[in-house]
Amino acid sequence: MPNAIASRNLAPIESIFRNEYRWLINRLRSKLGCAFTAEDIASETFVQWIELPDRAGVREPRAMLTTIAHRLVYDFWRRRDLERAYLAALAARPEGVAPSEEERAIVIEILHAVDRTLSGLSAKARNAFIYSQFHDMTHAEIAERLGVSKRTVRDYLAQAIHACCRASLQ
Repeated sequence: MPNAIASRNLAPIESIFRNEYRWLINRLRSKLGCAFTAEDIASETFVQWIELPDRAGVREPRAMLTTIAHRLVYDFWRRRDLERAYLAALAARPEGVAPSEEERAIVIEILHAVDRTLSGLSAKARNAFIYSQFHDMTHAEIAERLGVSKRTVRDYLAQAIHACCRASLQ
């Protein structure tokens, strides 16, 4: 009897997966240019869709899948760009100063963690934190660059530091 209940609950999921998975992969492949990345993102899209608390209330599954996939593609591009920027900075260093492959992997992992932590902040709060921590800019310089007051810069930095503290406790 439990299998009958489970199969009844999975039938809508299976139907939507069968109908939309190929379509989503093709759409992602055209956007990303890589079949493997498209399949990874399509799979993660369905995982996130299945985990939605009110999936039954979704009237247009294709639209919801598209929204989730777009967010995942954006995250993928942001992580890729972050990684490329780090690797470009490493390439500009003198040859004897380059970190080992293990150190590179650790730094990239840390950069991804910081990126995930800051992703919940506004763009100005993220930029204020980056200017402060990675460019050694003063509050006045950051305020001028962002077009806000020094007090607002302090608020942005407090938000970012609070987000980092929350992330370190998890």
